[in-house]
Amino acid sequence: MKSFVTPLCPESLLQFIWYSGRFNMERLCTVTGEPLQILHPGQLNRHAGPDFTAARIRIGPLLWAGNVEVHYRTSDWRRHGHQHNPQYDKVILHVVFEHDDPSCGMPVLELQSRVPKFLLRRYHALMDNADDLPCSRLLARVPDSVWDQWLDALSATRMERKAGVFLGWLRQTKANWEEICLRAVAACYGMPVNTEAFRELMACTPFPVISRLRHNLPALEALLFGQAGLLADNATDPYHRSLLEEYRFLQRKYGLTPMASHNWHWLRMRPSSFPTMRIACLAALLHKEQHLFSAMQDHETPAALENLLTVRPSTYWDDHYRFDLPSVRTGAMGRQAVRHVLINAVAPLLYAYGMYLRSDAHRNRGLALWKALEPENNRILRAWAKEGIEVKTAGGSQALIELRQQYCDEKKCLDCRVGKGLLGDEAWVATQLGEEAWGDWESAWHEEW
Repeated sequence: MKSFVTPLCPESLLQFIWYSGRFNMERLCTVTGEPLQILHPGQLNRHAGPDFTAARIRIGPLLWAGNVEVHYRTSDWRRHGHQHNPQYDKVILHVVFEHDDPSCGMPVLELQSRVPKFLLRRYHALMDNADDLPCSRLLARVPDSVWDQWLDALSATRMERKAGVFLGWLRQTKANWEEICLRAVAACYGMPVNTEAFRELMACTPFPVISRLRHNLPALEALLFGQAGLLADNATDPYHRSLLEEYRFLQRKYGLTPMASHNWHWLRMRPSSFPTMRIACLAALLHKEQHLFSAMQDHETPAALENLLTVRPSTYWDDHYRFDLPSVRTGAMGRQAVRHVLINAVAPLLYAYGMYLRSDAHRNRGLALWKALEPENNRILRAWAKEGIEVKTAGGSQALIELRQQYCDEKKCLDCRVGKGLLGDEAWVATQLGEEAWGDWESAWHEEW
């Protein structure tokens, strides 16, 4: 079997080059010498079938409209079996980096001699960089205008992504926004390592039962701790024993089935973030606010919302982090944890509710909350700050988290506006930095990489 080394120009890069026109177009022609003019490169197709649809090109005197397929080699057409797939019947041009199959029965455009070498160098420098941020060494050279526009777009995308998760719960909850709110806040209480465990806890605990017990904090604690599988049959602590007895009563009365996995994580976290502490705080919050989602809508300022979510668990947790193990005084959830809930649950909830109601006012409240809150302080944000990229609002920090998780970690530089800019040609650099900057820019690439 013939082996293939890593292509000098991968298909994803070749797609980028074709669509953006970043190759030499002077005297363009097919491999058989026919003059070629690109009127429209087509639209990138992210589904099955040809890479680009609705393209328009002129080959010789004839105008063609159809699809374009991109490969590293011409022979990849047969190797992928496209000749037997009717989805490729309307391909009007085969764009390749290296032409190696003269028997190909369609027009072929070879780009190997037309792609700037600096673009290939830059792409491989980004892909081969082992740093967390592939373009970290050149970020300082990216203009603020590029960053501002890109972060605005990323912030909106992340808000839509988070709101979309909550909207996905509509059918499960029969559009009960109080239950959706509880699920959202609980999942946030578990971030980052116990998020799924909290979601499972909410999924297995009937919301009507929670609603009936909200006025009774010990019963509510017994319900949540029991469903979480955190009450031990051999408990010796009086408080622990009382919750266990109450839970057994509730379990019989309501036919409750606790979590199946009991997959709670305890290691490498502050005691205030232990599952026991977070469940105790969640019970206190539900006891404090009988209708939490309605209360969120009534509290308009960030300070009021922060006060709404600030609670102290029952007195047992003043000197315990876990059952049966006395400890130093613990206290309520810290301000940073509360703001974490505002950023990751409350703001997206308001935005999702606006999408549900088709209300710009609610959507704007969610966006405004992100703009009013301070940015988070976590590992991802500290990595950006180390490279000189800092933001002033939670919307900005959410954008940087989105950029890191969805683009940098996946090495999707070709989908990132900053990555596209760094892979740009002289025209892009001249537009962003000025004509005189091109020489310095190209020299910087040689020096850095």
